[in-house]
Amino acid sequence: MKNKKILNDPVYGFIGIPHGIIFSLVEHPFFQRLRRIKQTSLTHLVYPGALHTRFHHAIGALHLMQQAIEVLRSKDVGITPQEAQGACVAILLHDIGHGPFSHTLEHTLFKGVTHEELSLLFMESLNEGFDGQLSLAIDIFRGGYSKPFLHQLVSGQLDMDRMDYLNRDSFFTGVHEGVIGYDRIIKMLAVRDGELVVEEKGIYSIEKFLIARRLMYWQVYLHKTVLSAEQMLIAALLRAKALAREGHQLPASGPLAFFLRNEPTREDFEKDRDSLLEKFARLDDFDVVSALKSWVEADDKLLAFLSSSIINRRLFRLEFSHTPFDKAYVREVRGRILEWSGLEDWALDYLLIQGKESNSAYTKSKDEIRILHKNGKVLPMSQSTDYDLESRAVTKYFLCYPKVI
Repeated sequence: MKNKKILNDPVYGFIGIPHGIIFSLVEHPFFQRLRRIKQTSLTHLVYPGALHTRFHHAIGALHLMQQAIEVLRSKDVGITPQEAQGACVAILLHDIGHGPFSHTLEHTLFKGVTHEELSLLFMESLNEGFDGQLSLAIDIFRGGYSKPFLHQLVSGQLDMDRMDYLNRDSFFTGVHEGVIGYDRIIKMLAVRDGELVVEEKGIYSIEKFLIARRLMYWQVYLHKTVLSAEQMLIAALLRAKALAREGHQLPASGPLAFFLRNEPTREDFEKDRDSLLEKFARLDDFDVVSALKSWVEADDKLLAFLSSSIINRRLFRLEFSHTPFDKAYVREVRGRILEWSGLEDWALDYLLIQGKESNSAYTKSKDEIRILHKNGKVLPMSQSTDYDLESRAVTKYFLCYPKVI
């Protein structure tokens, strides 16, 4: 233990962070920024305890990766110290590209750049700063390394990312339906032909994992009130961007003001990587909340209304439907909004929000979870269980608008 920094995690207890490159990365400002980004965005407006951060999650995923490597080594899977370190670095940094409020604003501050792509750009920048020590981690993260199971531990249908966020989010929200037997699943992991597999006796734990994931999505991540708050936050930022580009001076921190006025593309990030990453790395939840508090007094009534409603939790009504909403009903709601607001049609982009959300706990279109049967055969999960995987795919349409109408 003298070679590790010990943290006390509320979910797993004591976690060891190895000194060296891993601890240095944790100490880096790029990573410390994750302390200021909530893991579950605005979920705390429904579940008050959900105030944990991307920092918590990344450290937890690192802990589970260390456990998985130890289990696989005990089953004579060859993992060198360099490979173990590379996998740990990859999982530690897998979410470092998240912006304020995690997924909520991912496609609002700029278009066409995902948090995974930003994570890779951050890793490449850090690799230069650490004299190439992240090269193996980057290969594993990209999925180009010669041992596929290491990438599958970082990104797959049974990766350490999902293991931690389900376990951690259920803990902090208090939604016990999301609790999974992560420790048993990890103990059931094995490798065959370079691919990650799960021993047959762990199949019921996998089924429980899939059920828990489905329940967490509809009960927590896509809860109607959570979704309403997130859509309102997106609308507020889009309105602020529109005003900023018209020349209005809005109170905002330097980094947020930059992204309100500019919308860098993937090509921009590749051409001017270090400058844009530096600006992005100074942006977190605090910038957005501080701006919303200022915008409550904005001259633009729409921005002031949206900001005040978020800050004071006066959230929009959100209706779910399993089929697209009737056009006549939508026209009726549009008319009520325009009459109430006294604004023109352009305001409907911010006050009448339509969309759909889909969730499938498991999909055959991606690399399936592989089950190692007692007879030595390896079969995909879909051929190894009588649990009806396909019927669990659900799509819901939503309509979101002010309750006052």
